[in-house]
Amino acid sequence: MGLLQRAIEAAGIPTIGITIQKEVTKKVKPPRALYLHYPFGHPLGEAFQVKQQRTILLDALQALETITEPGTIMEPGYLWRRHRFE
Repeated sequence: MGLLQRAIEAAGIPTIGITIQKEVTKKVKPPRALYLHYPFGHPLGEAFQVKQQRTILLDALQALETITEPGTIMEPGYLWRRHRFE
């Protein structure tokens, strides 16, 4: 995904990736990413948890606006099945 992000950014369109594999993301070096320490297959959190998923998407959009250093990987610190999203 990071390679595709770089190509899209080269066309002048800002991007952000949501990742659950930090080490792979570091190697691919996307322009910016949001890392969640969640199980494989759950980049937006638990199924049917709309508040949780909305929060993660809003975090990603906010990071898209605030990350200025290329290659930054932001970590919001949410814990799988332990963080309350209200």
